[in-house]
Amino acid sequence: MKHTIIVKKLSPRPRDYHSRSQGNSEGGCHFIESTSRPLSESSRSTSNPDEGLDRTVFAKGRGQRREKLHAELSKLGIDPTEIESHPEQFGTAAIRTYNSFLLPKSPGALAVAESPTRPSVVANNISFLQREHNADQERWLINVDRNRSDGVTHQSDNYRHPITIILDNIRSARNVGNILRLAEAARVESVRLCGMTPRPPHPKVLKTAMGAAEYVSLGDDGESISTLKTVLDLKAKGYKVIGVETTRNATMYWDTAVVQGDVNDCSIAYVFGNELIGVDVHVLRECDGIVCLPTYGMKNSLNVATCAGIVVWDRLRQLHQVRN
Repeated sequence: MKHTIIVKKLSPRPRDYHSRSQGNSEGGCHFIESTSRPLSESSRSTSNPDEGLDRTVFAKGRGQRREKLHAELSKLGIDPTEIESHPEQFGTAAIRTYNSFLLPKSPGALAVAESPTRPSVVANNISFLQREHNADQERWLINVDRNRSDGVTHQSDNYRHPITIILDNIRSARNVGNILRLAEAARVESVRLCGMTPRPPHPKVLKTAMGAAEYVSLGDDGESISTLKTVLDLKAKGYKVIGVETTRNATMYWDTAVVQGDVNDCSIAYVFGNELIGVDVHVLRECDGIVCLPTYGMKNSLNVATCAGIVVWDRLRQLHQVRN
């Protein structure tokens, strides 16, 4: 016996694209209107519930939720009365978060709102959204990368600082991605990925580099080569090679002397080693010097990407001071 299944396509539920005014109330619950800018779209938390849904169910407990949320906002230094009397100071996103907590739109959202830790989470979200709104209004933050067409330096687009980063068998793709990102921002000559060091197009490298990898020269034909060979090749070209490693004969980085001729005339290459065993001892023997960063706690070394950032930016400081 054959059965026929009829599928009826339902039209999407209409959405309300307007925020509710402060004076309006539905189901015994007040809404706050953000006057900073109109809402351009509606999320699940701000869309109207189905017509047959009894909204009074979700309004129950609103007073207690408001009291708890206001207490958490006060802990963060936010006057909770301001969010209701001057919502324009908080921005649309913060007001939407506030309203959604006080009046959930579904049984699931209500259950989440009633959890003991939720008021603290929502208060922190509102605090962040307020700071984001204020920063956006005042244009205090530069959060967007510059467009390539705008130019990134006052010098030639082909200019690179005379700095090369050598990675000796780094294991972590995320560390490599971070170093490629800082290398692009510092505009170094190249980053040499040696041995087992992962390289683009490794997905974790590219993800952490956040688009910077394509602008960094790797100084090779795409094949991994030994760190020792890289060091010897660079020394033959006149580079000064410095190993960055915690060894007994290492010089504290702050104590390294930098003269004007050294900064202006010499390209420098820094070698950063494997996270577990450091820079290979055969490589260190070929280095022109070994430096380490001072540490004052139980750990005697930093994350390799953090260390690279400190060393490279201090070199940029040296270049800037001498040339200006």
